[in-house]
Amino acid sequence: MTQAALRALVTLLVTVGPVEVAAMFLALTMGRQPDARRRLAWRASAIAFGVLVAFGLGGEQLLAAMRIGLPAFRAAGGVLLLGVARDQLFAQHSGLSSITAHEEAEAAVLPDIAVFPLAIPLIAGPGSMTAMVLLAGPAPVGVQGAVAAAALVAVMAVTLAAMLAADRLVRLLGRTGANVVARVSGVLLAALAMQFLFDGLRDSGVFR
Repeated sequence: MTQAALRALVTLLVTVGPVEVAAMFLALTMGRQPDARRRLAWRASAIAFGVLVAFGLGGEQLLAAMRIGLPAFRAAGGVLLLGVARDQLFAQHSGLSSITAHEEAEAAVLPDIAVFPLAIPLIAGPGSMTAMVLLAGPAPVGVQGAVAAAALVAVMAVTLAAMLAADRLVRLLGRTGANVVARVSGVLLAALAMQFLFDGLRDSGVFR
């Protein structure tokens, strides 16, 4: 149980990326009043939490409706997360883990950016959505689902705290510190992605 909880926590931490979220939040809300920034942080966190819970609860049913087996989705999820890990290791940005430059420019002129791009896809992106489906498993209301939900609550709390303290966090870490965090997260995520891929191949009968 402890190992499963740790795995879920680390997976969500590195796919959501609270430090990256905080840095992007600071850039997107520059010039806004502190109260407005706090409201945006709370709303974005709540929306992203709801999206990820929905994927955790209904991901299996969606796959079944599309005739996609969990082993195939697990293997594909491993490949997807491996792409996120690659971008983190080389300090690149992809649509898997963060918003694009065009989306960032578009968001800067929008009056409300809580839903897009903060909640989706910055916090609840393809990587974290995939992770929730894989972590919740075939019985999201069981023990495995409860572990995934607890890890999600913890990660969202960290993400919200990071956004609320974004200016102080970025000043404390600096560009070098933020890159170091991204590199370490990338290594951990790469290992977890490979484990997802191996599990999917094993469950499909490709190898045992």
